Amino acid sequence: MRNSTRGQVDPFLVMDVVEAARQAEMAGRHIVHMEVGQPGTPAPQGARDALAQALMGQDPMGYTVALGLPALRARIAALYDEWYGIDLDPNRVVVTPGSSGAFILAFTALFDAGDRVGIGAPGYPSYRQILRALDLTAVDIETDAAARFQPRPQDVAAHDLAGLLVASPANPTGTMLSKSELGALIDATQSAGAAFISDEIYHGIEFDRPSVSALNINNDVYVINSFSKYFSMTGWRVGWMVVPEDHVRGVERLAQNLFICPPHAAQLAALAAMDCDAELQANMDVYRANRTMMLQGLPKAGFTRIAPPDGAFYIYADVSDLCDDSRVFARQILDEANVAVTPGVDFDPVRGHGTLRFSYACSSDDIAEGLHRLTMFMKTKGLA
Repeated sequence: MRNSTRGQVDPFLVMDVVEAARQAEMAGRHIVHMEVGQPGTPAPQGARDALAQALMGQDPMGYTVALGLPALRARIAALYDEWYGIDLDPNRVVVTPGSSGAFILAFTALFDAGDRVGIGAPGYPSYRQILRALDLTAVDIETDAAARFQPRPQDVAAHDLAGLLVASPANPTGTMLSKSELGALIDATQSAGAAFISDEIYHGIEFDRPSVSALNINNDVYVINSFSKYFSMTGWRVGWMVVPEDHVRGVERLAQNLFICPPHAAQLAALAAMDCDAELQANMDVYRANRTMMLQGLPKAGFTRIAPPDGAFYIYADVSDLCDDSRVFARQILDEANVAVTPGVDFDPVRGHGTLRFSYACSSDDIAEGLHRLTMFMKTKGLA
């Protein structure tokens, strides 16, 4: 049977690493997971309790409206007042099947086949693959340490873009944009007649200063967020998007046809999760402790060239002085140290052969053990 060229996307390499780690565990080995970008904690207890109670009731949990449960949309709008001081109309909130569903909706609503959409490199690999699957052209914008691995305003005109997607805090680097830096990117994008999309799924996970939402600067943007990271609900597959008022109906029509609606049960859990502040902040205490251990332990192990992790739960390390193939190096670390890490080529196809991403979203005990194993591995290889 024939195949479409749109379906010829690259694999999501971190999931390949997850599978290799799973196979190692099936063989009886204990693996420390520093590869996967998900919290090691479950959904908040309040979210699980709310769903359990709902399951005992008579609600059949059928389709919700395409834009999501009205109560959840209203609660998300209230979050923007709590976090950013923004008075947001709930009608602009679109609940989605994870942030991945939001990206599909955003790209489909904003761009036509062949349009050029800029993404920073290194960056989340699925941006590139979703764009490709939709017959859009993903334009990798090479970033550097001087710009904190974020695009610069001049990159918009230089690459003739129909849109720019920016993440702050970013994956894999954890770097964040200031309000002035984010504003300059939005201004440059809109001056070029292009659309601006802000990936804010790591908001809430920041350490020295709070994140700035694109909505603090301009309403004529798309903002994407998720319950996966701060709210610790990766597998529940529920996210959201905020769009300009005059885009709501178009996005709604797409959502009706592409997804019908987000998962009803997950929406009920997400609504309750938003009021579990004490538990969520306890998770943040773990991330803070883990970040400190990583910033101290990785250089001692021999990983000395790292991006400044302002937020999220990643360390992006330049290992070009240690290897010339990050996939081979990551596999050696898994096979010999029993630590799973992600090769940087997943995030930067051109320069990622010399980088690795370490996640510190797991327990502090696992982080301590993982750092010990990495230190022993590097000493054995004569690299420390």
